[in-house]
Amino acid sequence: MNYGLSDQVRARAKVSYVHPAASKGRRSFSIPVKELIRDLEGGGFPRNHARQVCTALTSGKFLHENEIQIEAVDGPPSKNSTTVIVHYKFDPSVGIKVGDFKSESVGGSASRPEETPEEWAHRMTGKLFGLMKNEIAALGGGEAYLRWVRGYDEEDAP
Repeated sequence: MNYGLSDQVRARAKVSYVHPAASKGRRSFSIPVKELIRDLEGGGFPRNHARQVCTALTSGKFLHENEIQIEAVDGPPSKNSTTVIVHYKFDPSVGIKVGDFKSESVGGSASRPEETPEEWAHRMTGKLFGLMKNEIAALGGGEAYLRWVRGYDEEDAP
């Protein structure tokens, strides 16, 4: 398996920040990019890769792997600098409990029951159920809503 620079960043952040916060029962934590870069460079990581570190820390892959959400990103408008601090919280929508993390080495996985694709789809789409109910009713029902979406009335139909 090819273990690239972004993988190194995610692995170090997981071991140095995510797991300690979870094992202490914290609901949120922060990762200062400057400190993480110092740790990485001590292990042979190339210099002047702040943009790559910031991108890896805000990537969907990192968030999904660790079941966390970004609360805020402090730093310059570009959000790519050694002065960036990324603030995270553990994501309650995926059902993870702070105590679910075990002490593990880099490359391990959190211990939790596996979710089937059907359960995942139901959990994701369940949040959308009933979202348009009031809007459709305000337009006069499903057929009126479709006419509105298509941009014509039955009299104007070809």
